[in-house]
Amino acid sequence: MIIDNLADFASKKFGQNFLKNDIYLHKIIQAMPKDDLKVAEIGPGLGDLTKELVKARNVTAFEVDKRLCEHLTTEFEEPISQGRFELRCGDVLERWEEGSLLDEPYHLVANLPYYIATNIILKAFKDEHCQSILVMVQKEVAVKFAAQPGEKAFSSLSVLAQSVGRATLCFEVEPEAFVPPPKVTSAVLLIEKERSLEDEKFEAFLKIAFSQPRKKLFKNLSASFPKTCVIEAFETLALDLHMRPHEAETSTYHLLYNELKDKLDGKQHTKRRKVSKSRAKNAKQQ
Repeated sequence: MIIDNLADFASKKFGQNFLKNDIYLHKIIQAMPKDDLKVAEIGPGLGDLTKELVKARNVTAFEVDKRLCEHLTTEFEEPISQGRFELRCGDVLERWEEGSLLDEPYHLVANLPYYIATNIILKAFKDEHCQSILVMVQKEVAVKFAAQPGEKAFSSLSVLAQSVGRATLCFEVEPEAFVPPPKVTSAVLLIEKERSLEDEKFEAFLKIAFSQPRKKLFKNLSASFPKTCVIEAFETLALDLHMRPHEAETSTYHLLYNELKDKLDGKQHTKRRKVSKSRAKNAKQQ
């Protein structure tokens, strides 16, 4: 496949911005964990980063764009024949529905489309075979994942990142490094996993806790849990009722969750029951 104009070729549907800067490509490779585990690359695009990856690793790439699958099959004919590169065409999220992305320990490396970046990172948190996540994302998103307690950017994403391991914002990448250039600054984020995220209800709890980041944590929780239960939990853990969500430690959120999760189960059960009653009522009216 001959591509005459990258800017015109890039798909808005898939949020494609091709990284065309050798300096940053090499910096990404240097930031990778130093071992020989296989690499899963999501959205290889034209294969610029892939070329560097296959020099040192076995790579399995996931590409949703059929046009690029055609290009990559031709571009990487030799490493494919040598068993060093495997291309899987289709939606990577569908692969995750079946279980782990790969059937062995691996590192995730990707220049992720902004619109799906957070979702992919959260999927990788739950994948027991994923050992680390090295991704190019919007700078604002990278800052949220890497933020520390007490910082204004500390969010539910920060808590989730610290719950699975350690997050580091490696370096920023200006828009001019891409074709076409995005409207925002990007950043490379490294998350070194020590464990996988197993309890999905913890995510729901964090959404409640950070629902209004500038309000008191106590008030956010009291909007979804019985106030007396929240007070009791704060007293049990000796927590300040006036603290803001970004001021609490990651460990504090796990302790609060353990104190309140039974109430969360009950709340979700009640919500489902109300929905069922509402549907039954509507059915009768029809």
